[in-house]
Formats: sequence, structure tokens, C-alpha cells
Amino acid sequence: MIDLGVSKLALIAVVALVVVGPERLPKVARMAGNLFGRAQRYMADVKSEVNRQMEMEEFKKLREESVSAFKDVESSITSVANEANANLSDQADTFQSHFEPLPLDEKEVLLKSKRQGKDSWGVRRAARPLWFKRSAGIRTRVQSGAARMKRFHHSSSK
Repeated sequence: MIDLGVSKLALIAVVALVVVGPERLPKVARMAGNLFGRAQRYMADVKSEVNRQMEMEEFKKLREESVSAFKDVESSITSVANEANANLSDQADTFQSHFEPLPLDEKEVLLKSKRQGKDSWGVRRAARPLWFKRSAGIRTRVQSGAARMKRFHHSSSK
């Protein structure tokens, strides 16, 4: 940068006063100040843009490193999962060779399908919202008979 001391600034001011004249010196000084301010803002913008570009390059490098690390981890996980799957399939084959599946009875299949159907009593009862159950007085929690006896008869025995 240009090294301007107090003596050099005073010399520039005297020369400007002589060349420009005392009437136009304030206007010229204001215009020079505006130009100097614009130059400083422009330099600050260029500096921030260069810094932003450098940060973007660093971020891209970091992203590439993280993507490569992620791919390494993913490949190691898939290899471990494939090994485990192979071991489990071998063990499942030996397990199935020792046991034969039990045949299902037709009545059991029909009962299970009827119990799980959308028109069954249990499904319809469970589908009611809690606010409706509370307002209608429907129990929302299951309590055993012994617990109910203890709850209601314990206080009367004292």
C-alpha cells in the first residue's frame, strides 16, 4: 500500500488548495472521499468473495472425503451382512432339516382369519378413539379380577 504520513498529506492538501482553489476544494474533497470509500468497499467485496471461494473448495474436499469414507463403511457393512446372511441361511437349512412344519387345521385358519377381520368385535372396539371411550365410560385398561377385588374391597375391610 502507499505509505502516506502526516507531512505527505499536508503537502497534498496544499497542492490541491493551490490547483483547485478554495471554492471548489470541499466538493473535490467530498468526491475523493466517495471514490476512496467505493474503492474500499470493492476491495472488501473481492476479499470476501475470495475467502468464500476458498471455503467452498475446502468444503468440497471435506465432502469428497466424507463420501469416500461413507462408501467404505457401506461396503464393509454389506460384506458383514452378507457373511451373517450366509451363516444364518446355513443354520436355517440345518434347522429345517431336523423339523417338519406342522400342518394347519382348516378350522384354526378360519378362526384366525375371522378374529383378525375388519368386522370383528375386537378390531371395531380397538378402533374407537380414546376420547370416545372415556366419554362413553368404556374401560381402556384391562384389569384382572383379583386386582379389581383388591381395589374395591381393600378399603372396606379396614
